[in-house]
Amino acid sequence: MKKYIAFLRAINVGGTKVIKMKNLRRMFESFGCANVQTYIQSGNVIFEAKESAGLEAKIEKQLEKALGYKVETFLRTMDEVAGIVSKPAFEPQGGETLHVVFLRNRQGVDKKSEQNLLSLKSEADEFVIKGGEVYNLRRNRDTSIFSNHFIEKVLKVEATTRNITTLRKIVEKFQND
Repeated sequence: MKKYIAFLRAINVGGTKVIKMKNLRRMFESFGCANVQTYIQSGNVIFEAKESAGLEAKIEKQLEKALGYKVETFLRTMDEVAGIVSKPAFEPQGGETLHVVFLRNRQGVDKKSEQNLLSLKSEADEFVIKGGEVYNLRRNRDTSIFSNHFIEKVLKVEATTRNITTLRKIVEKFQND
């Protein structure tokens, strides 16, 4: 069995799409996932599964059936996330923050979309695209243009975002258990 992390978009944010984590764990178990755990209340589900082909779409479809609304799901293996945290595109300094945006298209985006995003580099924000992830180094929160919606609009692809600190804690806590 392989260990995965499902990053669910817009769960328990702003009082919408509220799901209790114990209920979310039960749902994943009912989908045939094993050793299901969650991390914080924002839709991070760690689990093991035998199959990988079509797993992301299958989970998304089953969540919609169980909840009555679509929950965009972005699946990565634990090894992929461990690689992201061990070699991030940036190392934040001082008051900077690093966000990792998981894209629906794991192969990345077309060159035009990539250039559109990279052209928006500023004193507040810097971007790097590596495959199916976008890295945003936010140097100044007050003047930053970064948001998940912004990335989706510029790149024309569904996405969900996590802070590098959250990803590091997930890997530290769940990689070897």
